[in-house]
Amino acid sequence: MASLLKKLFNPTRPEAVDATYIALVAQARKPFFYTEMQVPDTLDGRFEMIVLHLFLMQHRLLRETQHVEFARQLGEAFVQDMDRSIRELGVADTGVSKRIKRMGKAYNGRMQVYEDGLQQPDVMRAALSRNLYGTVAEGDVTLLDGMRHYIDAEVAKLDAASTDVIIGGRYAWEEPRSRR
Repeated sequence: MASLLKKLFNPTRPEAVDATYIALVAQARKPFFYTEMQVPDTLDGRFEMIVLHLFLMQHRLLRETQHVEFARQLGEAFVQDMDRSIRELGVADTGVSKRIKRMGKAYNGRMQVYEDGLQQPDVMRAALSRNLYGTVAEGDVTLLDGMRHYIDAEVAKLDAASTDVIIGGRYAWEEPRSRR
């Protein structure tokens, strides 16, 4: 009976959602971002890169109302992954919910500012500077331009991609390369 209730109230996500999330995390962890683009290779830096790639995917999906559920489930996969990661770091149960709440606020804020930044280059530049490079004492402004170029290329590629490929969990991310 408990198993049935769990399935009713906690239905499993489609495999395509998990495949999409795993692929975007793999993209966010590409060494290119931490070497060439000099995003700090820290917990914060990796979190920021995952959030950026999650934004790119959700930006594409949320423009079509029939894919809002897929985008929502992608967000849930992110929260569950962050929860698991925090627990693996040894954070006690009482601290997990506080950290997840902070991460959720950060995630929501970034979704909004990155959305605004797609239309306003100065907003995107400020957001990338603050979020990706905020812990760097001295940065190279050309990195911001390179990251913006990467974002623009991915937005265009996602726009051109078939929705069936995306929600089928078969989207192939662009191999990042320097364009500075």
